[in-house]
Amino acid sequence: MEEEKVNLRLDADVQKLDADKLRKEKHKAEEELDSLKTDYKKLRLSMRTAGLGKTSEQWREEIREERNKSDRWERKFQEVQARNEALEKSLSESQKEKGKLKDRVVELEGSLRQHRSQNSVIELKASLSKIEEMKGKIEELEAALRSCV
Repeated sequence: MEEEKVNLRLDADVQKLDADKLRKEKHKAEEELDSLKTDYKKLRLSMRTAGLGKTSEQWREEIREERNKSDRWERKFQEVQARNEALEKSLSESQKEKGKLKDRVVELEGSLRQHRSQNSVIELKASLSKIEEMKGKIEELEAALRSCV
């Protein structure tokens, strides 16, 4: 019986040690759980701050808004591109018209020179005619002067 008592005490001591060990492990697990909860709360706060804690509906709405913005910018780009093409066409037409006008100016300058030449010839002929007329008068005057002498 003594031996049985000793064995029972030993069993009780072993069970107490096991119970203490389990209590310590439970306490450690609870501390780790508290630490994980704190970390989780910090992570959720960070996600909310960074915009990562959104619901799928919030994400869909944000994506829809971004698509709308993208579509607006695409339309603006296409409008500007069409305007640029129209301006390039207009510039090309203007340059063609400018070339035609330059050719017309050259043509008119040639006509002006020709007209001036013709006028000069006419003026020279008129001057020559006047000179001939004056020569005739001079000869008449010289003849009159000789007859008077």
